[in-house]
Amino acid sequence: MDGEIFGRVLYLGLIIVAVGSYLLVEFRGRMGQMMRGLMSWGLIIVGLMAGYGLWQDMGGSFTPRQTIAAQGEITLPRARDGHYYLTLEIAGQPVEFMVDTGASSVVLTREDAQKLGIDPDTLVYLGTAQTANGIVRTARVTLDDVRLGSFTDPTLTAYVNDGDMGGSLLGMDYLGQFHIEIAADRMVLRR
Repeated sequence: MDGEIFGRVLYLGLIIVAVGSYLLVEFRGRMGQMMRGLMSWGLIIVGLMAGYGLWQDMGGSFTPRQTIAAQGEITLPRARDGHYYLTLEIAGQPVEFMVDTGASSVVLTREDAQKLGIDPDTLVYLGTAQTANGIVRTARVTLDDVRLGSFTDPTLTAYVNDGDMGGSLLGMDYLGQFHIEIAADRMVLRR
């Protein structure tokens, strides 16, 4: 056990001894009443923790997704993490991307590549990319039948990242085909 963990355990132990001593003195002769009170507060705290955990799990389902207007305008709400997310249909498969106007290319995670029928282990990683995690190897692929609402592209050049990524990135290779407007916590794409 390193010093930091030992210090935390010691501090927690001192708090438990102090609170326990107070409760024993305060409720001397009324232990049943003290136990009921402790159980009630314990259940309240557990209930609050469970509610918070469920809210975090369900939070994404309450967040609005992209909307596609009749005139071909795509509106993306800002997610709780401050980013914009967009779902493209590629060869009939939905793939979620983080919209990244600072990225030049469309970059797929290994998982999304597999979802599209691309085996990342058989790709030839000739390129490199500078990411927040450092330099990673990339392999160029061509995606077929890319759809976003009424917009269809027969092919789209993308790169499969050989490193760890939290999700696929939609860069300017694709976004450059749109007029982009960002205002009032939403991004609007028009072509």
